[in-house]
Parts: sequence; C-alpha cells; structure tokens
Amino acid sequence: MQRTVVTVNSNGRQSASFIRVAAALGWQVRAQMRDLNGLVAQELSELPNVTVYVGHLEDRKFLDDLFKGAQIAFVNTTHWGDEVAIGRALADAAKMAGIQHYIYSSMPDHSVYDRNWRALPLWAPKFTIEQYIRQIGLPATFVYCGTYHNNFTGLDFPLFRMECQSDGSFVWQAPFHADQKLPWLDSEHDIGPAIYQLFKEGPRKWNGKRVPLAYSLLTPKEVCEAFSRGLGRPVRYQRGPIIINVPTPIGYREHLAALEETLGEKGADYFGPDLTKDCPDMALDLWEGFRDIEEYAREVFPVEEAANGLTWMEEGEAFIHHCNCNGVIGLSEQFNQARL
Repeated sequence: MQRTVVTVNSNGRQSASFIRVAAALGWQVRAQMRDLNGLVAQELSELPNVTVYVGHLEDRKFLDDLFKGAQIAFVNTTHWGDEVAIGRALADAAKMAGIQHYIYSSMPDHSVYDRNWRALPLWAPKFTIEQYIRQIGLPATFVYCGTYHNNFTGLDFPLFRMECQSDGSFVWQAPFHADQKLPWLDSEHDIGPAIYQLFKEGPRKWNGKRVPLAYSLLTPKEVCEAFSRGLGRPVRYQRGPIIINVPTPIGYREHLAALEETLGEKGADYFGPDLTKDCPDMALDLWEGFRDIEEYAREVFPVEEAANGLTWMEEGEAFIHHCNCNGVIGLSEQFNQARL
C-alpha cells in the first residue's frame, strides 16, 4: 500500500536517513524544513516521491496542512525554539489529522530514575513530549537512538574529537569510564531501515513501545580498538574532562556539563536502566544489515574528514614509514586497505 508519511526537521541525520529509504521504496514523503539551505536539503528535495514543505513548526495552520491526508509520521524535534511546546503542537496536529502511527524520537530524563542523576537539558524535553503523546492517546512508538558513529570528527569539537597526533595515531578523550558500555549506531545508514520496518509492522505490534536503536554496546576502549582496526592506525582512549575550544551555544555547554556528571562521573546508563538490557536485540530484529563502527571507521570516516578539509588520510606514506621503523606489525597493510 502506498503511504504518505510526514517528517519534520527533515535535513537532520535521523529524518534524512528515513526519507532516503521511504522515498526509494515508493512512499510519498512530506518533508518539513525551515529552509532549503545546505547540501542535505538540496539532495532530499530532488529525490523522487519527496515533497518539501518549507515552514515553521510554531505555525499551527502550517502543521494542519502538513499532516492533512497523511497516514503516518516520523518526528524528531530539536532544541531550536520551545521544544516541548512544538512537540505538543505536532502531536495535537497529528491526532487531529487521524495519523495512524506516529513514531517519535525520544530520549531519557535521567532524573526520573535517580534523584542523584541530573537531567540532560537536550534530552529531557523529549521525554516530556513522549509523556504528552501517551496522554492524548496518539498511536505511537518511541525510538531511543544510541550514540552516532558519525559524531566522531578530527575537528576541534567537544566530546567526540578523534584527535590526530604527530605520529599519525589518534586519541579520543571523553569523560566516560574506559569500561563503561555505551550504545552505538550509524545514524545515516541504519536509522532509516529500522524506522521503515517499525512502520511496516505497525501500531498493532508497536503502539506504546519504546525501542532502543543501537546495534552494539561498546566501551570506549572497544570503540578505539574498532577504529584502530578500521583505520590501520593506533587509536587510544583517554578518560578526561570535555574540552571546549570553539564557540559553543550555552544550551549545549549545559548539556555537556550534565552529561559529564551523569554519564561520566556517576556512570548512569545512557538510555536509563530499563532499556539497555534490550540492546542490541530489538534493533537487530528490525534491521540486520547495520554498519558497525569498524566499517564506519574504514569506509566513511576518512571521507567525512576529507570533506571537512582534513588531510591526515593523504599522509599515509610518512605514517607507514613510522610504523615500519617502530616495528608496528600489520598496520601498513591495513592502512593501505583503508586509504581512499
């Protein structure tokens, strides 16, 4: 059956991943964006079966037009504007339009589980919106996305900087315990197919359920080992505070401070204590063709780094010479396989 699906903030990683899958399989997609700026917005607007709706989510008439006649919706709200008010307005408009299955991308409010855990400012509003969706009786499923492979960068950004050293190796510094299990997924590759499968199986199976989308539970040490295999270079984890060297919005700074305390110092579960146990089984039941972090490091990370203007992947010969001189066995061959 051909379906019409609504997405919002459609040039974000989650929505874009789903749009590519749904459009390719013949569904009609109404993709809300605030504007058409950027490469992703241009790409999506040119896909078959995609109609872009340019407008603001604060506009109730725009929302009514967006949902009218659609059957399903995948919604990921953002912290731009009053996220809770926008999330409630989206749910109200979807219910008024008779949306049959509403998938909302939620996240935990850690303070609900333990009074000593701080809520993370960019996550807790999503939990509030989830409770509202439940209250109004909208047929809904709630997905909780793990940490993106795609967050890693060689640029000087906080938390996920994979910093290239003078000898060609990398260091990732973060506040997590080296043996703390964290959930991971490749946002661009794996969110779309999983959401598509949830829609196919429908609200009869998934109404009211929370689904952790993560295809591996890896410690920071294991992440670095996977990166090392993928890149053919030593990659070392270093536990330490989040370093902010670039202009960062105050809201994100507050979020990072709460994350450093709640997940780092106190070791709280990323999803909260009741969802981690379902990782990665629930995600694998939806989509088995996931891209693991070693494959991401080998095939995608160098491409994204080059697109950001970094050149470490072009300096392979000097690194290989360094490895040979220092007796690093096997890395030269692996690095050649990882080169573009």
